[in-house]
Amino acid sequence: MSNPVKYAIVGTGWRSEFHIRMAKAAPDRLEVVAVYARSDESAERMARWDVPVVRSLGELMAADPEFVIASVPWPAMPEVVTDLAERGAHVLAETPPAPDAEGLRSLWKAVGHTNRVQVAEQYMLMPGHAARLAIVGSGTIGRVNSVEVASTHMYHATALMRAYLGIGMEEATVNARSFTAPLTDPLSFGGWSSDVEPRPVKTTVATLDFGEGRMGLYNFVDNQWWNPLLARRLVLRGERGEIVDDTVTHWTEEGVIISPVSYRRTGVDMNLEGNEVVSASFEGRMVYQNPWVGTRLSEDDIAVASFLEQTGAWARGEGPDAYSLAAACQDHILGLAIVESARTGADVRVEKEAWA
Repeated sequence: MSNPVKYAIVGTGWRSEFHIRMAKAAPDRLEVVAVYARSDESAERMARWDVPVVRSLGELMAADPEFVIASVPWPAMPEVVTDLAERGAHVLAETPPAPDAEGLRSLWKAVGHTNRVQVAEQYMLMPGHAARLAIVGSGTIGRVNSVEVASTHMYHATALMRAYLGIGMEEATVNARSFTAPLTDPLSFGGWSSDVEPRPVKTTVATLDFGEGRMGLYNFVDNQWWNPLLARRLVLRGERGEIVDDTVTHWTEEGVIISPVSYRRTGVDMNLEGNEVVSASFEGRMVYQNPWVGTRLSEDDIAVASFLEQTGAWARGEGPDAYSLAAACQDHILGLAIVESARTGADVRVEKEAWA
C-alpha cells in the first residue's frame, strides 16, 4: 500500500509547476493536495494540471499537507514563510528564502527557532553530483581542499562548494571581479532567439577563502544555465588527486590512476527500457542509482523529486534536514558577498551569523 508524501503549494509560477510535474510522474510516492492561487487567472491556468486549487491559506491548510512549498517571488518569501510557520506548517521555501542579508537575518529571527523550515536546494541530488559526492566520501582523492564551479550562480554554487568541501558555517573572505565581453546567446528562459549576434555578457569570477587551505573558485557567465554554447565545469582538488567533471585522477600504491565515472543510460540506440539515467559506476562499483527509474525524469527532475521525498521524511520525523534554513541563509549570504565584492572591487568578509 503506497503512502505518498502529501504537499501543498503556495504560488502558481513556473517553479510551482516543477513540483506538480513530479507528483504526476510518481503518484504512488508524491501527491499535491492543494495549490493556492491568488487570482482568477492563475487559478484557471492551474486547471490544466488537474490538482485541487484553493483561494486562501486557510483552505490550503485544511487540505492537511505534510509540508507546504512557498513558491513566490523573492520579496514575498519571508512573509509567506513566516505566516505558514506560524500556522504550524512544515515549510519548504524556494531559494533564496529572503532577498538580502537583512531579510535573511529577520527571517531567521522570526522562524529559525521553530525548526519548521527547509529550503529547496536539489543540486547535490542530481546524478552527477551525487556520484562525485560518493567518490569524495570514499576518500579516493583525500580531503577536498578546492572546488571550482562554473555552471550555476550565487547560492547554488556556494552550496556545491560547501558540500564538496565538507564545511559548515565557517567564515570566509570573498574576492570577486566582473568582466564584460561579446558572446552569442541564442537560448534563454523564453526560448530560442533568431538574434544570434554577439552581445555584451558579464562573467563574474570569485575566490572564497574558507581558511585552513580550503577555497572555492566561482566562475559564472550570465545565462550560463541556458546558453548551449557554454560548457559546465566542476573541478574538485583533494590531497591525493582531483575530479574534473566525470574524470577522476588519483594516487594509488600502483601509481597514478585515471578513471571515468561511467553512466548507464537507457533509451540509446535500440535499448527499449525508457529514456533515463539508471546508474553511475566508478572503478567497478556503483556510486549512484536512480531512485526514480521508470518515471523517465530528467536529471534535474530526479533531484527535485528526491528532494521532495526527503522533505516529506523530515516533516514526518523520519529523516534529517533536507537542506535547512540555516544552510540556505549561509549559502545566500556567501552569494551576496560575491555580488558585493564584484560591485566594489574590495574583499568582503562573511563572519558568523545567528544561524551559525
